Amino acid sequence: MKRRIAILTATGFVLSSAPMLAGCDKNEQARGRYEITAEYSPETKTVAGAVKVTFENVTECEISVLKFQLYPNAYRKNALYSPVPSACAESAYYDGESYGEIVVSSVNGSKNWEIMGEDQNLLYAYLEKPLYTGDKVVLDIGFVTKLASVNHRTGVTAHTTNLANFYPVLCGLQDGEFYETVYYSDGDPFFFDSADYTVRLTVPKDYEVASTGTIVDERMLESKKAYTMSASSVRDFAMVVAKDYRVLETVEGETRLVYQYYKDENPQKTLDCARESFAYYQETFGEYPYPTYTLAETGLCFGGMEYPCLTMLSDELTDETRFRAVAHETAHQWWGMAVGNNPIENAWQDEGLAEYSAFCFFDEYEKYGFTCEDLTTDALKEYRSYYDVYGSVLGRTDTRMTRHLKEFVSDYEYRCITFDKAVVMFGTLRKSIGDKKFFNSLKKYYESNRYKTVGVGELVASFEKSGADVSGFFDSFLNGKGVL
Repeated sequence: MKRRIAILTATGFVLSSAPMLAGCDKNEQARGRYEITAEYSPETKTVAGAVKVTFENVTECEISVLKFQLYPNAYRKNALYSPVPSACAESAYYDGESYGEIVVSSVNGSKNWEIMGEDQNLLYAYLEKPLYTGDKVVLDIGFVTKLASVNHRTGVTAHTTNLANFYPVLCGLQDGEFYETVYYSDGDPFFFDSADYTVRLTVPKDYEVASTGTIVDERMLESKKAYTMSASSVRDFAMVVAKDYRVLETVEGETRLVYQYYKDENPQKTLDCARESFAYYQETFGEYPYPTYTLAETGLCFGGMEYPCLTMLSDELTDETRFRAVAHETAHQWWGMAVGNNPIENAWQDEGLAEYSAFCFFDEYEKYGFTCEDLTTDALKEYRSYYDVYGSVLGRTDTRMTRHLKEFVSDYEYRCITFDKAVVMFGTLRKSIGDKKFFNSLKKYYESNRYKTVGVGELVASFEKSGADVSGFFDSFLNGKGVL
């Protein structure tokens, strides 16, 4: 997620908190496939191409329509939901008002199709015949995405172009149905299942690409350059395109770490932080499953944003805030990317765990000037300030952690609940059960759920298996029963 710059019975609880495993879901590890062929034209600020999607029905339900998210339509003029928080609008739209959209031109392999959703945010592809368990279908979707000039996940910035969520992507499956969402500006409205990707992107010859996965081919085509990228078992695919990237790289274990930058005055320190935090998480939680991890400096109206094998870092960060962002976003490679959850209904599950993991990393590397205790204390102070302010202004304070993104009244409330209260929760839990049980439980959580999309129940179960009775503890925090 956008790293901010600032500084019941036990059985019943587990069952009710594990929506990913309920209903019709049969095999969480079965994967679809995306083959994307596209060309980026900076003169027109467009990405034109096609995506070939192979989908297998791994549920026990009949499926007659495939549903795709069309995230670029959130950048339309008069869109109902802005992708940018109001507090960030001025820094995001650096050159004034600007708009984008995605136009779907064809859907081959379907009976018919239409644009749906509350905010023209969905593509419904009606199939020729229903898919039963184990049946497959292949669709070819033609599209053109027009990019806004905006420092955000999808857009043209002053120095780069961010290509996240630029193509039609299947909604994630929950309880045997496609999970639909609009583009909420607070949090990360992205819920996908793991898939395999092959992406071919053509750009002008003087452009470089930072991406999810591994670049497996790069060739010159007269005035253009064609990249081919590949990634397996990832739940998203993103790229950053730039003309003036410089590159540093290193190796940690079996993984190649790359930093592509243009403004950072201390790039080696940034890469060192990435390598050290990466090594700490790998040792503490489990082996990183991908061959490459890339960090890309770019224009962003917030500190950083995580994608599989890729982190976008704002070019406005200072050394201190950059280290915080690098540690947090790198932790997301374990929490949110490898182990997936529903960030629309339980954003704390990956955000809070990534943030607290970063705090633990800083405890091991004193040179960065942070301690886990001090950072957790600061989070508690921030949360209590939120509690007091919202209580006095609104007459009440909603302290529930398990809630839908649409229920947060502001980005400030979102951050105080999903970051601050969550790290206090994990810090309190660690003190209650001890370091050994705490970290062993997280290792079990990672080992058992890598590549899967899981609910709160799987997290609770990992602690229960380590001999810690924590269902009541989690219930108190998540439902806002306890007072901090």
